[in-house]
Amino acid sequence: MKVEVENVNTVKKVLHVEIPEEDVSRELEKAYRALKKNAKIKGFRPGKVPRSILERRFKKDVYTDVSSQLIQNCFFDALREAKLDPVCEPTINRPDIQEGKPYRYSATVEVRPSIGNLKLKGLKLKQEVHTVTDNEIEAQLKILQKRQAQLKTIDENRSVKNGDFVLIDYEGFRNNKPFAPAGKTENFLLQVGAGQVLEDFDQQLLGMEPGTTKEFPVRFPDDYYNKELAGLQVIFKVSLKEIKEEILPAIDDEFAKDLGEYQTLAELKEAIRKDIQNKYDAQSKYQLGQRIVDALIDQCDFELPEGLVQQELSAMVRNAREAMAYKGIPLKQSGLRENELRKKYRPLAERRVREHFLLQKVGEQVEITLTDEILDAAYKELATDIGQPVEAIKRFHQAHADAYEAFRERTLEDQAIKWIIENNTIERIEADKKGSEPVKEADSTGVRP
Repeated sequence: MKVEVENVNTVKKVLHVEIPEEDVSRELEKAYRALKKNAKIKGFRPGKVPRSILERRFKKDVYTDVSSQLIQNCFFDALREAKLDPVCEPTINRPDIQEGKPYRYSATVEVRPSIGNLKLKGLKLKQEVHTVTDNEIEAQLKILQKRQAQLKTIDENRSVKNGDFVLIDYEGFRNNKPFAPAGKTENFLLQVGAGQVLEDFDQQLLGMEPGTTKEFPVRFPDDYYNKELAGLQVIFKVSLKEIKEEILPAIDDEFAKDLGEYQTLAELKEAIRKDIQNKYDAQSKYQLGQRIVDALIDQCDFELPEGLVQQELSAMVRNAREAMAYKGIPLKQSGLRENELRKKYRPLAERRVREHFLLQKVGEQVEITLTDEILDAAYKELATDIGQPVEAIKRFHQAHADAYEAFRERTLEDQAIKWIIENNTIERIEADKKGSEPVKEADSTGVRP
């Protein structure tokens, strides 16, 4: 076997492999012998069909099978001989076999970039730290209070005012016909003035009385997320069924007890403080990690394997599609095409691939070893994050080697970040709270006008 390597760039190689003619002939003979035993051709007894007949009938299929077998037999040996370690699935060019000649094929292989030793000490790093304020605790208490609120139907005969909760039926029309994209909904509960629906729709509810029906036009913005509605004027027919008022519970010890885990309001406040602080700490830790990656990126530039970038891009686009679907927004309605999403996320995908190689290099440079203790701690953290028992995750990894390898790589990268933090002086500064709020109510995600 002859092996030659063509360097396309520092991370992309083309492997040219030549398999001797005698190996090709041997595999062809083996294939025809196996075919001869099982071939059923009229006029010939089983096992007695001449090879010339088999070649006329099955040559194309045999050549395809044999070329695959030849590549399978030698490809990994060729990689070892060329000292290439692919980081993603190679692309193999499979030409037709030419009987009586050596078999030549090529494989495009992407390898990890070569990165020189990095400066890992004496880095100038800053970490923002957050201290939870009383105002943040009070804001979270207000959110919990609102979640525990009860809605009471108003008996008095009055019209809708701002802040009321209303129960309505509505349907959208265009050209005097029901317009499906605008929807038809019964018993839809919304708070007037809370921004759950378009302002034009919201304002038309003011002054309505229970038992009345109203028709009014609503124009959807040109940039509305649902492209079937963007820029259109739709006539809505709305029936007001009930007006409800929100009854908020007092924030006291009884309120804390009703939540089921606390005996006093002080206990609840302390739990809220810890929860907000944990979120701030996680955010601060992530930001520090990204600053460390920035410091490493600034030290060197290298080409990236396009296959890995595409894999990362595909995962990001898939996650974006799933997030939109969860919100009830199909990709088609979002106005974004997949190629636009890939263009949008490509810089981030490239950064993630670059980050992976740099942190792997750190692990290699400082000789990080994944001990049982480190892996056990990583399993516990993962179990907490995804809400699964450690043993269940380990069983999954036993059955899925790729997932286990990805877990080990992530753990090594976490340890690389940890090593840099422990071996550098980190300047910790109090974060500016303006515009930084880790706890807030979930936004309304319904597909509503």
